Amino acid sequence: HGLAHRDTVKIGRTHGIHAEPDVWGHRVADLAFAMARSRDRLQVARAAVGVVAISGPVGTYSNVDPAVEAHVAAALGMTAAPVSTQVVIRDGISEWVAALSIIATVCEAVALEVRHGQRTEVRELSEPFRKGQKGSSAMPHKKNPIMSERIAGLARIVRAQFVPVLEGIPLWHERDISHSSTERVALPDAAAATDYLLNLTTRLVEGLVVDVARMRANLEASGGLVYSSAVLLDLVEAGLSREDAYALVQTASMRTWETGTPFRTTLPEVAAEAGQPLDEARLAEVCSPDRYLHRLGPVFDRLAALS
Repeated sequence: HGLAHRDTVKIGRTHGIHAEPDVWGHRVADLAFAMARSRDRLQVARAAVGVVAISGPVGTYSNVDPAVEAHVAAALGMTAAPVSTQVVIRDGISEWVAALSIIATVCEAVALEVRHGQRTEVRELSEPFRKGQKGSSAMPHKKNPIMSERIAGLARIVRAQFVPVLEGIPLWHERDISHSSTERVALPDAAAATDYLLNLTTRLVEGLVVDVARMRANLEASGGLVYSSAVLLDLVEAGLSREDAYALVQTASMRTWETGTPFRTTLPEVAAEAGQPLDEARLAEVCSPDRYLHRLGPVFDRLAALS
């Protein structure tokens, strides 16, 4: 998906506000690498939790030979605990649930991007919507992001299992069972919910509708103000002091906000009024979304190599 949209220009948003042009494939790559790191983290956590302890009532092997522990661990493809009491301390299990929580939260990050993108005033993204599906029982026109909302809700459930499991690390002396009742609920719930979240997120991404034209329209919605940073830097490189360049660009930007006149028009006007005429051809070059693409090649090369 990300590679297919390596040239799909969109508006980048910081604090929810239009910032600079971005590329949809770049945003997808960010989420894809986060998911890959989450997968790797889970593999590490699997090793941390895959420990066997058969060491007697308090871990001293008083009634069992350590060879039994080693034999069982090898048969299960696990590791014998280097030390244990009646139980293995619960840091490994906590690490595993933490890894599940991170996976669930990365799934939520994907879902949140879709939820924001599907808002009526944005309309850049849309969940798969099958024929005959109802978005609202009362308002037939609606297509609500219900898959993304379900992902967000279930991610909270997975995260909620982490602290109770973590609190099982401090047990009384060689063992109490305060951790046991917690883990009987938390571990299967966290695992089952994460499995469902991953399947749901996969369906969401595979069926995601990307409105390329709408992304382009939203990019231009501010009248070109998204190029203010590029123009500022270009003016400084041309010899203007940063203070003067900033004042010039800000004045033109405010005029665009107040009048609705495109930035490409207000900027030369303000520059002329300040006795700083601009090179129109250079301005057109600076205010082009295509210039934001040329350095992303290595990112997409890394994405293509991701496995």
